[in-house]
Amino acid sequence: MPNNVVHFAIHADDPQRARRFYESVFGWRFLAFGPPDFYQIKTGTEADPGILGAVQHRRYNVAGREMIGYECSISVADVDATAAAVEASGDKVAMPKTAIPGVGWLIKFLDTEGNLACAIRFDANAK
Repeated sequence: MPNNVVHFAIHADDPQRARRFYESVFGWRFLAFGPPDFYQIKTGTEADPGILGAVQHRRYNVAGREMIGYECSISVADVDATAAAVEASGDKVAMPKTAIPGVGWLIKFLDTEGNLACAIRFDANAK
C-alpha cells in the first residue's frame, strides 16, 4: 500500500475569506461539513473525486513561530495565470516562477490566511 496523503487542512483565521480565495484562484468548491467553520474541499467528480481536504478555523496561534506542517503543491495548467490570480485576489506571490529542471514550473504564494503553498505546472522540458 502506498503511503499517500489522504487529507489536508488549510487553517484559516477567516474560513469564508479563505474559501473565496481558493474558489477564485483554483475554482475549488466547498461543502459545510461537521463543526462550525469546517468546509470540505471538492475539486473533482464522482468518477474522479480529486483531492480530499478542508478549510477550517485556525485552532491555535502560529504568530512568531516557524511554519510547522506540510507545504502542499497544487497542480495547475498555467503558473503565470495562477500567479496573476493570486495577486488579483490581493494576496502575495512569495517566490516567482522558477524552473525545477526536468519537473516543471513552480511558484510559492501566501493565501489570505498567511499559509504558504505552491502551484506547479509539470513540464519535463523545464530548465
